[in-house]
Amino acid sequence: MTNRIFTFVGGSSGKWRVRSQLPFIGQALPPVSFIEVINAIESAPAGGWALRGITSNDRYVVRTEKQELVSKQEGLGRPEATYAALIPIRKTTAWWALTQDERRTIFEERSQHMRIGMRYLPPIARRLHHCRDLAEPEAFDFLTWFEYRPDHESAFEELLVELRASEEWKYVDHEVDIRLVNSAA
Repeated sequence: MTNRIFTFVGGSSGKWRVRSQLPFIGQALPPVSFIEVINAIESAPAGGWALRGITSNDRYVVRTEKQELVSKQEGLGRPEATYAALIPIRKTTAWWALTQDERRTIFEERSQHMRIGMRYLPPIARRLHHCRDLAEPEAFDFLTWFEYRPDHESAFEELLVELRASEEWKYVDHEVDIRLVNSAA
């Protein structure tokens, strides 16, 4: 069985060198120089931090959206995708008080989250990690990991601008934007 738990360890070493680490909404994380993505539960190193999440089933999507996503999405770890972004997000209690269908309406029908993201596939690969599904409370609800080539950075910026302008983002109360480059590149 594949381990679905991932830990993003921020510290003084790792595969991904931090280019920038800025709070978008709320407080910053303590600054680190590198991030290592580990497919297991790890502790925070001295002077660093660890963010944990689990891959899960796709939520808020209907079958046709899921099929389109699968047909367009490329995998992570492509050698040419030397840029990455880790964006931890926490949503408000008001978001979690909504029912599943109410969240779906805001997420897709009004904010068009999937439709926006589809326009940037396949150049920008992503994987969502759910934090609320873990036994221990985490600081964020989601950890989104993106990988892309350096020449696709402007497209990645456009993607973020569109998503952050949506109704869905009114329910975000903590977001950190961490940009990375593969330290071997």
